[in-house]
Amino acid sequence: MNHRLISWWQDGVIYQIYPRSFQDTNGDGIGDLAGITNRLSYLRDLGVEAIWLSPFFPSPMADFGYDVSEYCDVDPTFGALSDFDDLVTAAHNVGIKVIIDFVPNHTSDQHPWFVESRRSRFNSKRDWYVWRDPKPDGSPPNNWLSEFGGPAWTFDHRSGQYYYHAYLKQQPDLNWRNSDVREAMFDVLRFWLDRGVDGFRVDAIHHLYEDQEGADNPPDPAWREGMSPARRLLRKYTMDQPETHEAIRDMRRVIDQYSERVLIGEAYLSIGVQI
Repeated sequence: MNHRLISWWQDGVIYQIYPRSFQDTNGDGIGDLAGITNRLSYLRDLGVEAIWLSPFFPSPMADFGYDVSEYCDVDPTFGALSDFDDLVTAAHNVGIKVIIDFVPNHTSDQHPWFVESRRSRFNSKRDWYVWRDPKPDGSPPNNWLSEFGGPAWTFDHRSGQYYYHAYLKQQPDLNWRNSDVREAMFDVLRFWLDRGVDGFRVDAIHHLYEDQEGADNPPDPAWREGMSPARRLLRKYTMDQPETHEAIRDMRRVIDQYSERVLIGEAYLSIGVQI
């Protein structure tokens, strides 16, 4: 008989928890990490084998935590690092794995990296984000659109350039072509792995790279009035670029330094069929 080894994430029940709306333990009306810890036995009795925590990192909350201003800490709204450590320990004690969100594509515009990046064109962090000169008439560098509507470029008056954001203007995109950025993000993975997390749900993985030449996206012939304005264009040059796959392999190499850890990518992509 052929006995196939099954990893815990292949057939386990994973339960998503949005910390803000789970259980509040301090009476401020907002859920917190301690509230999740309080309910672990209940989740175990439901048959849950792993929990996925939506972002709990420090954030201005322009996008409910997906605009991260510090990757290696807990927002005071949800508790402290010690509360997270208690949660991981308690979860493992009842046989529940812990997966957390990893947001590598963009930071908050209040993250210290971006604060430095926008100080001047010559700042050491300038190339950590995607900056481009305007067209001769002052308009954005190309026709790229934000996933949330409107141009994906915001003009910075101090430096006279535009910065790119696939989502809100408060969520500037990191430049994954910069090796320092990649290493900094891999260090974020290691920070949480060393604290015992069992894996990551990787946010917006298909947006990591954009076309280096900044070509215009072509119109989508299938778009009709009433559909999302952001879908007017085929995102040929802003999603699923070839370099993305190497970045994922690099993430996997970091994860593989630890035993039985999982990466789950968030990727909304069309499936091409050749006949």
